[in-house]
Amino acid sequence: MPDRYGPDVLSSSPHPPRTRTSRPQPAEPGLVVEEVTTGWVGAVVRVEKSGGVHVVVLEDRRGRTRSFPLGPGFWVDGEPVVLTAPVTSRAPVRPTRTASGSVAVRDAPARVARGSRILVEGRHDAELVERVWGDDLRVEGVVVELLDGVDHLPDVVRSFAPGSGRRLGVLVDHLVPGSKESRIAADAMRAAPSGTVLVLGHPYVDVWQAVRPERIGLTAWPTIERGTEWKQGVLRELGWPAADHRDVAAAWQRILRSVRSYADLEPSLLGRVEELIDFVTA
Repeated sequence: MPDRYGPDVLSSSPHPPRTRTSRPQPAEPGLVVEEVTTGWVGAVVRVEKSGGVHVVVLEDRRGRTRSFPLGPGFWVDGEPVVLTAPVTSRAPVRPTRTASGSVAVRDAPARVARGSRILVEGRHDAELVERVWGDDLRVEGVVVELLDGVDHLPDVVRSFAPGSGRRLGVLVDHLVPGSKESRIAADAMRAAPSGTVLVLGHPYVDVWQAVRPERIGLTAWPTIERGTEWKQGVLRELGWPAADHRDVAAAWQRILRSVRSYADLEPSLLGRVEELIDFVTA
């Protein structure tokens, strides 16, 4: 018998299937993307021109980098995207805050350095302070100098000869009660007139730990057993190259790049640095 109702009306849909279209996405540094053909997942390091083609350089969680042609074939947050070159404005809007959260002072004339100084233990400490507080220190005319270790701090204080208008602030690693550092700090403050030297510190073995671990994909910094050089131990725990000082330097630059502002540092370092700046500029 003929089918008086015709074919099954539910067997086909009048609506065409929906396809997921890729949206444009500027390849801003730090953006985490996945390259679909290889499954490579990494953060954007930079966009550059290679062989006449624009490529995006991605760094995975182990610090390895790989370049891919800019364009389609990427995912961000589960959605297809077409990576484009970062947008650069001819007249960028100037930020109103510095990396430390202070009000930005624009077009201020160069200030002659104060007689007061801030000392930090090593190069990594100095670079971290510069990254977050550099703009503030230049406005205030405060110079940060390297101490290269805390053992000779009392002699350094006496040589500096603090006095009126010439204060000395010192940032020390692992400054906890009963430590060697705490005894040296007390001796250093006794080596100068009262109120001219302030030694403060954070509780970490190394200033690396003052960077919030989430910034490099960790929930916490690894615990390194006593007797093991701390930085080397951390690199091995993370699976990063740890053969020599060059690997340590490369790892620190990777960590330092992850710091965008004061919000990426632990409060126990933030407060101490702010106190030292207030002390030497009072």
